[in-house]
Amino acid sequence: MRAYDIIKKKRDGGRLTKKEIAWFVGGCTSGRVPDYQIAALLMAVFLRGMDRRETSALTDAMLHSGTVLDLAGVPGFKVDKHSTGGVGDKVSLIVAPLVASAGLVVPMLAGRGLGHTGGTLDKLGSIPGFDTRLGPDRFIEILKDVGVAITGQTDDIAPADRKLYSLRDVTATVECIPLIAASIMSKKLAEGMDGLVLDVKAGSGAFMKSYDDAGALAETLVSIGRDAGKKVVAVITDMDQPLGRCIGNSLEVKEAVLALKGAGPSDIMDVTLELGARMLSLGGLEADIAKGKQKLAGLIKNGSALRKFYRMVEAQGGDTGMVKDPARLPDSKEKHGLKSSADGFVTRIDAEQAGLAAMMLGAGREKADDDVDPAAGVILARKVGDTVRKGDLLAIMHVNDRKRLKEAQGMLEAAFTVGTEPPEKRPLVYKIIE
Repeated sequence: MRAYDIIKKKRDGGRLTKKEIAWFVGGCTSGRVPDYQIAALLMAVFLRGMDRRETSALTDAMLHSGTVLDLAGVPGFKVDKHSTGGVGDKVSLIVAPLVASAGLVVPMLAGRGLGHTGGTLDKLGSIPGFDTRLGPDRFIEILKDVGVAITGQTDDIAPADRKLYSLRDVTATVECIPLIAASIMSKKLAEGMDGLVLDVKAGSGAFMKSYDDAGALAETLVSIGRDAGKKVVAVITDMDQPLGRCIGNSLEVKEAVLALKGAGPSDIMDVTLELGARMLSLGGLEADIAKGKQKLAGLIKNGSALRKFYRMVEAQGGDTGMVKDPARLPDSKEKHGLKSSADGFVTRIDAEQAGLAAMMLGAGREKADDDVDPAAGVILARKVGDTVRKGDLLAIMHVNDRKRLKEAQGMLEAAFTVGTEPPEKRPLVYKIIE
């Protein structure tokens, strides 16, 4: 078998066999296939696409390029939630301990943020001492003891994905649904879960800007999971404005704690309960989604979810005193307000621009090896639909390093649109794909 023949076959619109895909992916990780041929196949896939069987075969090959966690020794139904990325999306911090407090096991491999999107690991990393690089044995130990653990991908999980992604990033082949889907699902399947709820974002702050593209990705992700014998459901949710009011790492931890205390913003709570109820349904705890939401709301009200969060933080070495008193979490030296220049209604908050503004302040990274400032970020004083008068506060920038403050402020100003008529309300949950 030759890489040349596989590239040519896909270039000409042919369907690759499972054996051909497995051979090629194996060559990616072993070094048998050089980078220039990997890049050529990526472009051929980008232009010609892959059908469902090819995409599932690619996922399987990437999955088995490294270690697959064995969670058979962890009693209970293992269910995870994955978001395709957004701005202000701290739902994982809330839904993971919430669903675990209901009796399911939640093994979560999370990622770091890049560009305008935030990463769950960066948020948890703002809690002093929190270990986001658990080894497999410790990960399993915490799952058995606490029922929930959130950690990063280790070097031996889906190594083919790291290789392919690094080349996709520099060959203009990132925006390809089969490649995106295989990347996501190879890592999710490697964590040994039984079920998965996918939060596929659509809108200005999402990777998929349109609902149609988000739907196509969601359907592909669900089909891969089903082909792998897993219970999978996808929920398409809105990301045209930031989720919640906080953008930035310690700020989002504070908002997540508020949500676990029952005082979170309504959009955060609505998305959390929708995803959480779907997780309960997959795990067989409550088939009726409305009743599932009620059950989860009760676990927040009686403090069970918050206590589970504290236990997870403690088990992973985090300072529980700081999460019990979030005012002690990292805070910025300076705060700068952004005020409205007109009367009217907030008709839009461009999530991508708001996320980029937070990144400029230090809350995110432009390159994978950039450091992040846990205290930097933005708090939204107004959301879409709110009335404002000239001079009213729209947002507060949390700043430690002022060198890019002016640039960040310009982006944040561009994110807000104030009009004379109230905007049409967009649904938070657009579609369920089962």
